[in-house]
Amino acid sequence: MEPWPAVAWVLLLTVIADWLKTAQSKDFTEQDIIYLHPSTTPFPGGFKCFTCEEAPDNYECNRWAPDLYCPQESRYCYTRHMMNLEGDSLSVTKRCVALDDCLSTGCSEDHEGNKVCTACCEGNICNLPLPWNETEAVFATTSPLSGTAGLTGSYTLTSVFLTLLISSGVWDTDV
Repeated sequence: MEPWPAVAWVLLLTVIADWLKTAQSKDFTEQDIIYLHPSTTPFPGGFKCFTCEEAPDNYECNRWAPDLYCPQESRYCYTRHMMNLEGDSLSVTKRCVALDDCLSTGCSEDHEGNKVCTACCEGNICNLPLPWNETEAVFATTSPLSGTAGLTGSYTLTSVFLTLLISSGVWDTDV
């Protein structure tokens, strides 16, 4: 065999080996997200969230999440993570939500003794990781809540702030 076809085969096998190694990874990276989720939007400010209902773990949720834009009335990405007593994932739910669904983030215990952590974030497919504890189960915004399009009627920055303080237990209402 001539040297040139042999070099071509070696290069081809190297590319295939690298592809197989990448394809077998069990975690997503930001580069995967950029590749899988193009940036054209159907309306100004359009964004996407990973979306799944009661997936067995984060990988299965993110892997099969539909590539759809959130409705215009949504502003945030929501994640609900349920774990057993050993800390293993039991279910993962992710979706697009409005502000009201993000006012009670944190961790709690359900009636079966499972730990349930919820988190919200603002931004295009920002709900990649799972909340595993109180430190990660937060409402993370990139813009001030007073500028949020979903704040109308009786919602003001002050009422949202007070609601967050009361729900987190920082402010005792029995005083």
